[in-house]
Amino acid sequence: MSSQQQIQSHRENAEIFTGEALCKQKSHELLTKFSLPRGLIPLTDVTEVGHNAATGFVWVRRKKKTNHVFRMISRKVSYDCEVTAFVEDRRMRNLTGVKSKELLIWVTVSDICVTDGGKITFGTPAGLSRTFPATAFEEEEEG
Repeated sequence: MSSQQQIQSHRENAEIFTGEALCKQKSHELLTKFSLPRGLIPLTDVTEVGHNAATGFVWVRRKKKTNHVFRMISRKVSYDCEVTAFVEDRRMRNLTGVKSKELLIWVTVSDICVTDGGKITFGTPAGLSRTFPATAFEEEEEG
């Protein structure tokens, strides 16, 4: 099922927000509510954010695909026009639309989990994972 089809199937009974400023605000509120770092998903050019509280499904739509470098860990991450996930406390699962550059290849990220020890683990569909300090994904100051 494509991300568009997933979003469509979860739209009913979902809270949907549009406009970049409101999307940023609501995204930050959701990330905080689920104990996830506020900088985990860059929010530049975001046009729509949705959350279906009954299923835990969330989505972020942006104008165009974007790349972001998390400076603290020197990792480049690619975010598609649509990013979807099922969110629960300290975890995003069945994530779509996010890839991380590892050496020379782009690796799909499908699971994110924050531990009590201040670490964040990113899992792939193949079962591989990498762990980093959660502080590396806090919102970076612009400028």
